[in-house]
Amino acid sequence: MIIRRAKEKDITKIIDLLEQVLEIHADIRPDIFISGTTKYDYDEVKEMLGNEAKPIYIAADDEDNALGYAICEIIDTPEDATNKVKIKQMYIDDLCVDESARGQHVGEALFEHVKSEAKKIGCYEITLSVWSGNDSAEHFYEKMGMKNKYRMMEYILE
Repeated sequence: MIIRRAKEKDITKIIDLLEQVLEIHADIRPDIFISGTTKYDYDEVKEMLGNEAKPIYIAADDEDNALGYAICEIIDTPEDATNKVKIKQMYIDDLCVDESARGQHVGEALFEHVKSEAKKIGCYEITLSVWSGNDSAEHFYEKMGMKNKYRMMEYILE
């Protein structure tokens, strides 16, 4: 397995993986997520490929087929706050391993690669969000050493 930057030939597989992630979220929160949709479409993913601030990393097998991805964003934060230290972070917008490749340490390899890339460019931290109820993702990120930074809570008005 190799980890590399995404190429245009990977977009179709990225869309497939985005669909897999969306279905997990739609099962957990059908009040928020619409089954059968994706977070990004083909053109949006293609645009990200040319944006250095939004790297997409691909885990590929020996035949260069995508097994998973990490869609990231490099953020200088906070942009307008006067009471916080200015830092650079690598935000993992989305990380997915194909259902057929789960359990083969693909996610770990992607996460370790993101850590390495973040260190290279001087990031202070790696951040991401996990939906409550996505226990397997939460467990995975904790296993990778991540901890809660803060918690967003909700009260649904009926």
